[in-house]
Amino acid sequence: MRRFNLSEWALANRPLVFYMMLVLALVGAWSYTRLGQSEDPPFTFRAMVIRTVWPGASADEVAREVTDRIEKEVMETGRYERVVSYSRPGVSMVIVFSREYLMTRDLPQLWYDIRKKVGDIRGTLPEGTVGPFFDDEFGDTYGNIYALSGDNYDYATLKNYAERIELKLRRVPNVAKIEFIGLQDEKIWIDLANAKLATLGVPLPAVQQALREQNAVSPAGFFETTGERVRVRVTGGFSSVQEIRDFPIRVGDRTFRLGDIAEVRRGYDDPAAPRMRFMSQDAVGIAVSMKPNGDILKLGDALDAEVARIQKHLPVGMTLDRVADQPQAVRDSIGEFVRALAEAVAIVLLVSFFSLGVRTGLVVAVSIPLVLAMTFAVMHYFNIGLHKISLGALV
Repeated sequence: MRRFNLSEWALANRPLVFYMMLVLALVGAWSYTRLGQSEDPPFTFRAMVIRTVWPGASADEVAREVTDRIEKEVMETGRYERVVSYSRPGVSMVIVFSREYLMTRDLPQLWYDIRKKVGDIRGTLPEGTVGPFFDDEFGDTYGNIYALSGDNYDYATLKNYAERIELKLRRVPNVAKIEFIGLQDEKIWIDLANAKLATLGVPLPAVQQALREQNAVSPAGFFETTGERVRVRVTGGFSSVQEIRDFPIRVGDRTFRLGDIAEVRRGYDDPAAPRMRFMSQDAVGIAVSMKPNGDILKLGDALDAEVARIQKHLPVGMTLDRVADQPQAVRDSIGEFVRALAEAVAIVLLVSFFSLGVRTGLVVAVSIPLVLAMTFAVMHYFNIGLHKISLGALV
């Protein structure tokens, strides 16, 4: 029986072969324009951190009452490689590593099971514990970072505008997550002098209890009408710093203003949280990440257009500047890839023409673009994006 000869079949069906080559070239070119592009390929972290805070407890108490209980619940899943825990005064930290054989698509279910099991024992943890808090999002990269800054604008004002900007940026296609950097939480500080409290005979617990009861939010009942139920809300909560200063503290038969025995002021975290500085000014960073398999170049163009519109509506003296520009880095990498690819193809063709002759060199000249077209088509089919690693492999 005569065996099938591909070369003979191709020579006998030249129109069909030319048509298939043209279709493959067009599909490859179309796939190249649809490939996702980013600086680095996605990477799966097989770890989850469970952090619990128990203020005032010793390391031994944290280990016995919190860490050991969480470890037992985590081990019941049976899909862990190892569990590492740390117990410090007031803080428990448990790190869970998944098994290597688990596929990336199976990890969300494992993290959900751990959250559910640990959440079931939340009510049995000692009174005063805060958490547990779960963190399994270590692979997020923020390729576009902007700095919001301005003269004579405090963190509260910058945060207000940063939250407005966040809402606008979330409407940009391919935006996944937005995170603030260098933000300082605003607080009301009440500085009590122990010497003054002792002189006036005012105990510190009495001041704390009075403030707690005055600003407490609790149900106050309701009354029924013919059409609806109206809830009753007790007023008296603090709405300004001056109201806190004027708050009366009664001890025995004497009454003091809180402002007479303490300094009440509005401020920020002390010690301060990690800050961001841009051009010698305090700033709030706005970091933007891209959805998986997105196109960072299209995202960069869309963000530039949106930031230009946002900049027009900011108050005088406030600016939104770009700090990190991953689209430009990817654009440079792709340009370098295209240049290196063209040089490689030219060198191969020259060597082929000189060593193999014109006709054989033409076969090589046609086969190289077809192989690249097939490669891009396969990458598009399997949803593989262009990254520095893949570009280096292609070159």
